Amino acid sequence: MKILKILGLMLILCLLLAGCAASFNEFTDSEDSEGKIAGFWMGLWHGIIAPICFIISLFNKNVGIYELHNNGAWYHFGYILGLMIIFGSGGHGSGRVRK
Repeated sequence: MKILKILGLMLILCLLLAGCAASFNEFTDSEDSEGKIAGFWMGLWHGIIAPICFIISLFNKNVGIYELHNNGAWYHFGYILGLMIIFGSGGHGSGRVRK
C-alpha cells in the first residue's frame, strides 16, 4: 500500500513538472497585427504591469501578461527586470541593523 502512495506522488510530481516545461514560441521575431515587435522597453513595461494584467486576465480572455511577438532575449531580460522591480524587495530587511 505504501508503494502505491509513493508511485502516486511521483506521478503527480512528474505531471506538475511537465506542466512547467518551456516550449518554443513560434511568434518570436514576427510582427503583430500592427507591425510591431516588442523589445526590451516593452518587456520592462510588461514586467512592471504583470500583476495587474494577471488579475484582469482571470476575467477577460483577451488580456495576456506576456507579448508573444517579441524579439527574444532582450524582451525576456526586460520582462524579468520589470518583475524584479515590482517583486524584488525580498532582501530588504536583511540590511537593517537591529538595536
